[in-house]
Amino acid sequence: MPPRLEVLQRLGTFNRKSIDFRCSSSSNWMPMVVTNICMATVRLRPTTRAATPNFLPVIQTANLSQREKKRKAKQDPYKWAQAQQRKNANLKRREELQKQRDEAWGNPVLGKTTPFLESLDTAGQVALSEVPRDASGNPLQTPHELPTTPGLRNHFLTDAELEEATKHAFTLSKPMAAIVGDQLSDAASNEANIEKHKQDHAKAVEALRRITSLRNGSAKDRFHANVRRLVDEFGRHKTDKFLKPKAQSISPNTTPMPDRAGPDTGSSEVQIAILTAKIRTLSKALEINRGYKDVHNKRNLRLLVHRRQKLVAYMERKERGSERWTHMIEKLGLTPATWKGQISL
Repeated sequence: MPPRLEVLQRLGTFNRKSIDFRCSSSSNWMPMVVTNICMATVRLRPTTRAATPNFLPVIQTANLSQREKKRKAKQDPYKWAQAQQRKNANLKRREELQKQRDEAWGNPVLGKTTPFLESLDTAGQVALSEVPRDASGNPLQTPHELPTTPGLRNHFLTDAELEEATKHAFTLSKPMAAIVGDQLSDAASNEANIEKHKQDHAKAVEALRRITSLRNGSAKDRFHANVRRLVDEFGRHKTDKFLKPKAQSISPNTTPMPDRAGPDTGSSEVQIAILTAKIRTLSKALEINRGYKDVHNKRNLRLLVHRRQKLVAYMERKERGSERWTHMIEKLGLTPATWKGQISL
């Protein structure tokens, strides 16, 4: 009967110590002349401990790298110094380029500060920008000029309307002289009444000027004034007079468009400008008075930024780099971060 060999369980368990040599003196199935033949029977037994996979190299790469650097530095110091100089110059240049890219990319919320954006804080009523001052009140920086809108007042009024109204009121409230003459009224008393009327009128005019002044108004009043400024600045009823239209399309629209009635308040650039004014006001409010806890206004700010992003992307696609586009980008300080990529706040 042939000898039985145990089945090989797995190659990884092969152990040199598990080989067992046995000698057999005789076997029934072999010829009788062959006697005392040693037969080596290999028995493979499972090892008591599994083989550990060899994932790590014998010499670590980091140690080899540091050792190689030290060897090269000691072998040729001049060549090593040149290599380090080139490396440092390359890293410095990469930092400069990355800084330029970050500045060009801008802030997705505030964009780039421009004089027109700074004038929105005061509704165009201050001619110079605000600068930090020391304890004595001396300016630490030189203020720069801001675009202003003279003649703009609160409650949707202007200086011309206020002047016209006060003149009309002065005429209506003027004391009447006697019809019969000096027989029934004294001339001195009439002059006193007229002088008193002038003083009262001047006091009333000063009160109206203070009431309608935007410097004494609230943030909501300044926002309404800024909306009027933005409509006059970016409305197509004004910009079509000095900005070139976009390039003609291959297949232009032949349908006649109706004439515009009144000021332009619904174009993309006007809506983007209004959203920018809201975003600037809301972001400044969140920076002060523990605004980091105001989760509701944080959500409102995020919605405004995403709404502006859609409008700016739409206008970029429609205007094809026209002067309307460049005029809006330069005035509002919009950067690629305000409409490109994903904005997360």
